[in-house]
Amino acid sequence: MPRPPIVPPFDAPFAAPLVTPAGHRLLPGLAYASTDGGRPLELDVHLPLAPTDAPLPVVLFVHGGAWRVGRRTGVGPMFSPAAYEPFVEVTRAGWAVVSIDYRLTGEAAWPTQLHDVKAALRFVRHRADELGVDPDRVAIWGESAGAHLAAMAALTGDSGDASLEGSVGVTGPSTALSRAICWYTPTDLREISADRGEDPTTSSSPEALLVGGAVTDVADVATHASPVTHVHAGAPPFLLVHGTADSVVAHVQSERLRDRLAEVGVPVELVSVEGAEHAWMADKDAAQTALAAMLAALA
Repeated sequence: MPRPPIVPPFDAPFAAPLVTPAGHRLLPGLAYASTDGGRPLELDVHLPLAPTDAPLPVVLFVHGGAWRVGRRTGVGPMFSPAAYEPFVEVTRAGWAVVSIDYRLTGEAAWPTQLHDVKAALRFVRHRADELGVDPDRVAIWGESAGAHLAAMAALTGDSGDASLEGSVGVTGPSTALSRAICWYTPTDLREISADRGEDPTTSSSPEALLVGGAVTDVADVATHASPVTHVHAGAPPFLLVHGTADSVVAHVQSERLRDRLAEVGVPVELVSVEGAEHAWMADKDAAQTALAAMLAALA
């Protein structure tokens, strides 16, 4: 007896959205691609409570965690995953939020993580009608390591470079973006250790684990993985938000990307949060400042 056809995970039908106590609708755990190891890559779709006839603009969220930990449910320690913070706030502003998991450095090295982000973007456009989102209004937002991936995706949309685009999941749809929002983002992996006063020859730093060796030993890979080296005049507008007291990713990392974008005429704003640490640690006001800046940019 012939076996029934296997439906790829990224073409599986959607269930009805859940209505959450936080006051929005949620499509959890949608598989957007599968990996060589067999596990699905999943995303959650956060939608406004009231359905709309017009397609929604959508922002893809990429979590942080030094490329080696983290999940799509969290936006750093100052927001509550249980309350879907701050995704609900973004949906109340009239946007859909797509929050993704991606392969971490314990599973695969660069550029797999970027391939996964781009696969999620293609999936969103592939299923845009069913999700109720506008494929022509797709922004990206990330924090820390996720901001690095967001910046890379924004700067290399529809690059035509197979080494950057990857081939997991749906192939064909565009990976171009209309805006990038990056919180405390690594922008130059060649300098990040030195910027925080550490030895750049170490092979155990988060960025070394990402690129497969000390950045001094694999300088070409570190260069390829650094957003500052992909800046071009056609890039979408950027909002950078960074604490001036960040001891994990120095504030100067965002300054470098701001300066490079400005040099080629890309609209860019850097919001410097005075005295704020990485991930707005123990500073609720800083977290709310970052969220307000993001909502203003999306508006």
